[in-house]
Amino acid sequence: MTAEAAMVLSVLVAFTMALVGVLLVAAAQIRCVDAARAGARAAARQDPADVVVTVTRETAPRGARVTVAREGDRVRVTVVARPPLLSGLPFEVREEAVALAEESVADEEAGEAVERSGGAREGVGLGS
Repeated sequence: MTAEAAMVLSVLVAFTMALVGVLLVAAAQIRCVDAARAGARAAARQDPADVVVTVTRETAPRGARVTVAREGDRVRVTVVARPPLLSGLPFEVREEAVALAEESVADEEAGEAVERSGGAREGVGLGS
């Protein structure tokens, strides 16, 4: 084997390892997105906090940190994870999902229904 072939082979191996690393990071990012969304849906349905964390961790990459916070009428779920096989590197994948709590959605819909029904009654009274 010549020196040139050894150099090309080592560059190809390094390039392949870099591609595998990028794919692992992309897969971890997608899993974090899915986990954050699933957790936000569960929190928006007013599921208990331990159920929200369990649902989120089932979808998230292994060893992910899950944070659930309530901010007024919104719930925020944050998932932070290290990509697999790259845990030695100081690199993390982070994703957040925000959802409107269902009780606030129900309150808004009830208010809109009252406004619509009030408007309809006024329209009928004016037309007759």
